[in-house]
Amino acid sequence: MNRTQLLELIRRKKSFLCVGLDPDYNQFPQSLPHTLDGIRQFLSDIIEVTVPHAVAYKLNTAFFEALGPDGWSFFWQITELLPPDVLVIADAKRGDIGSSAAKYAEAFFLRNGKPSRIDALTVFPYMGQDSVSPFLQYEGKWVALLALTSNSGAEDFQLKHLSRGTMLFEEVVLTSQQWGNIDNLMYVVGATRPELLRRVRALAPQHVLLVPGIGHQGGSLAAVAEAALTASGPVLAAVSRSILYASSDNTYKDAAAAAVQNLQEYMKFVLNKTEGTDS
Repeated sequence: MNRTQLLELIRRKKSFLCVGLDPDYNQFPQSLPHTLDGIRQFLSDIIEVTVPHAVAYKLNTAFFEALGPDGWSFFWQITELLPPDVLVIADAKRGDIGSSAAKYAEAFFLRNGKPSRIDALTVFPYMGQDSVSPFLQYEGKWVALLALTSNSGAEDFQLKHLSRGTMLFEEVVLTSQQWGNIDNLMYVVGATRPELLRRVRALAPQHVLLVPGIGHQGGSLAAVAEAALTASGPVLAAVSRSILYASSDNTYKDAAAAAVQNLQEYMKFVLNKTEGTDS
């Protein structure tokens, strides 16, 4: 999915919701078996009730890898359940160099020699351009570059002040724009620091921002929209547990539908408010 198609989808659905698909037996509805078939049923139900309002889905590969030898195959099965007109993001956080990076890119962006269902892949930038450029070689695919995360450990490196007065995450955003462009490079920015999210938007006014951490992790959708959403600067608000595990019993499907509808109603309000403006 290219940028134009994504923007058209956001306008058509009046939504910038990205649904995280992170199957976790520890939070699983008790009414479903704790098997791959149970997860397939669960995720199928979640996709069914969320797809009218979602423009993107983010699959965290760790939750599939933890399922054992069949997890990788199951990951691809779930991507095939998603309709062709939504953005599919693999949250794999790869970040190697050379032939290893090239093979990681191939593993996600190609399937049996043809373009895969994965539109975007999360990538670490901290080994520099060498760790990112192999992923940017695939036409129609996106790199979702980790710029600033929500965890407390972000203080260790990402928020360190450099001698020139900027913070490390700011240098990542500024420098990486020389590697890609607004059509193949988006930034991952945690939702819990809206004042810094606003800074990323100022540094990258037209790039798509993928913003996880809304809901259970403490991020506010209203604060994210205020800090980062502009007429020319799209946001993908990633919400996982607040939707997937809105209910732990057999009402999980209705609870997820209600949660998504509430999010979309607010998104429609802010998109209408933003339309025609650039701030």
